[in-house]
This record gives sequence, structure tokens and C-alpha cells, in this order.
Amino acid sequence: MPRLLLVEDDPTSRSFLLDAAAALPAEVDVAGTVADAPALAAADAHDAWLIDANLPDGSGIELLARLRALGLGTPALAHTAARERESLDALRAAGFAIALSKPLSAADWRAAIRGLVETRPAATPPPPPPADAGMEMAAPGRAPVWNARAALAAVGGNAANADALRGLFLGELPQARDGIVLAARRGDAAAMRGLLHKLRAGCGFVGADRLCAAAAGLHASPDSDAALHRFLAAIDATLAAA
Repeated sequence: MPRLLLVEDDPTSRSFLLDAAAALPAEVDVAGTVADAPALAAADAHDAWLIDANLPDGSGIELLARLRALGLGTPALAHTAARERESLDALRAAGFAIALSKPLSAADWRAAIRGLVETRPAATPPPPPPADAGMEMAAPGRAPVWNARAALAAVGGNAANADALRGLFLGELPQARDGIVLAARRGDAAAMRGLLHKLRAGCGFVGADRLCAAAAGLHASPDSDAALHRFLAAIDATLAAA
């Protein structure tokens, strides 16, 4: 049974990715920050590292460099809410054997891990983009509040798992909103983008299409009052329709 290290701070994404990886089956250790990961990586021999590209105290690229500096050669996979080719190429150029865009299905996640563990990383083709890869490009007002089909597809059709993941997402949503609003008031575009990046991944796993589209719009234009208004309206609609 492979042993994996998952580095992910967002509760919704972490819950989905952890459960999907454990079902391989696999033993999965979990870290939430760049600071926490090296001790876990050095203490146990892992077959693969699954590292979020954006963490609260640094980047996945920085973490991979720190782990390599410790003399550890474990193959690594990067997962990110970014879908731009340049972002994925940058992760691969930094040493990640595979770079995946979130959200993705549990089946695609497990297939990527198997490829990383069972084959030489250089020979592993990148998995196909998720079926909803263009979701956040739709105008927020035209996107459905909840996409039940996408949420079920992400968890392999298990309605109970989809409901549990949605509950976790909704429980974290007010805190995410408050953090983004506070960053907007301070004019801190970098903090806004970091929080929005994490939120977009969670939206995709639970099928929160309208909020995902609004978050993408605000990520692109963090100084726009109109984009912030659409984002807050999408959060209200998401919570009201839950």
C-alpha cells in the first residue's frame, strides 16, 4: 500500500483529496502549511508528495525546493486552482512530475497518483482537463447556483459524500467571505487573490458554479467594486440556496 503526503490547507479541498487518495487504497499523511510539511516528509518514506501550489505561508514550488534541499527525491504532484497553461508549465518546470488543475474527479485524482507511484514521472502524461474546466469563465449571473451533476461526478456519484463535502464547504464559506472582504478593504490584492484561489477549488468540488464564476471575476479584477458586489451577491445566493 503506497504512503502519500498530502499538503493542502483548504478544508473542502483537503477532505475531498484525502478521501479520494485513501480509497486507492493508500496511507495518507496530511500537512497544511509549508512549515509543517518538511518534518512529515523527513520522518516517513513516502511514495509520492501531493502538494498544493498555494499555501498560507508560501508556495508549493518553495516547499518542493526545501524538500529537495533535504536530499529527498520523492516524486511530487502539484495541484492548483489555476487552469492557465503558464501556471501549470511553471509548476512542471520547478520539478513537479505532474501538475493538476482543481477541481477534478476522484477517478482522475487517483489515476494521477497511480501514474506517479507506479511509473517513471517523466513518462507520465498529464491527465485530461476536468470536464468543468471552463466553468469559471461563465458570467456569474448566468451560471447556476449549484451544479448537482458536477458535485456528484466529483465524488463518483456518491450522494452522501457530495452532501458531506457541501456541508463542509458551507461551514467555511462565511469565514472565507470575511477574509476576502477584509483584504479588499485594506486594498491587499495579493491576499484577495490567495483567498479567492483557494475558494475556487472548493467551489469546483461541490458544484458551486455561480460563486466560482464570481470568484474568478474578482480574482481577475480585485480592485473592481462591481466584481466585489457580484462576488458577495453570489455568496448570498449560494448560502440561500443550500
